Amino acid sequence: MHRRSLFILTFLAFTTLCHAQLQLPEGITKLELTVDGVSRTGFIYAPSSAKDTPTPVIFVWHGHGGTALQAGRSFAMFKHMPQAISIYLQGLNTPGQLTDPEGKKPGWQHGAGAEGDRDLKLFDAALAHLKENYKIDTRRIFSTGHSNGGGFTYLLWQTRPDVLCAVAPSAAASIRLRDTPFKPKPCMHLAGTADPLVKYEWQQLAMTKVKEINQCSPEGTPWDKECTLFPSKVGAPFVAFIKEGGTHKFPEEAPALIAKFFKEQSAAVK
Repeated sequence: MHRRSLFILTFLAFTTLCHAQLQLPEGITKLELTVDGVSRTGFIYAPSSAKDTPTPVIFVWHGHGGTALQAGRSFAMFKHMPQAISIYLQGLNTPGQLTDPEGKKPGWQHGAGAEGDRDLKLFDAALAHLKENYKIDTRRIFSTGHSNGGGFTYLLWQTRPDVLCAVAPSAAASIRLRDTPFKPKPCMHLAGTADPLVKYEWQQLAMTKVKEINQCSPEGTPWDKECTLFPSKVGAPFVAFIKEGGTHKFPEEAPALIAKFFKEQSAAVK
């Protein structure tokens, strides 16, 4: 076969495969918003009942350098909690605190006021869009994310405490926990003891502060495999998922555990 023809056939096969991989599961639609004159995108999964029945919402935030599509695949909350709306938003190029200082890769603002609060405004705009197009259960709005996305989840807890029901940051640490007032909030933190990027020692400090904020018991009880539950005096339990030898990689078993935690907190809402 002529070399050029072989190249064309190979390219067509590759693009066909990529197209198949990018096809969205049933119930997922693309989202396009304009926030402060900037186009923002993402994906929304909504069960068919969401138009008429009060429906929980899960915001999922990818890590630095990631994409909304990757977050949809790795978290796949539409599989683990299909009764909820789940939304996967796309970050913009952002300087990283630990990598990518020039900001050549997409991510999320690191603190209140950073990047013109563009991502907090995105959260507000996306939530407004959901309220306009679906019947949202405003008492059951959740946030989870990995790495930079986990840090942004902590930022949402800090800045939107009355909006969120519970949070589940993964492989993240927040210096804001040390000196910024936080309202007690049910929280699950996921960490690997061998994380080479967000050091486990940093995450331990964050988890200790969360337990203090949530007024948790000093001693925990088994909740699931590698998970410990610390009950709260104020209805804000903390679950620590500590993966021994775990690295910065998002654990495969994490989505099911996050869904379990969110379902428990959803059931606790009165």
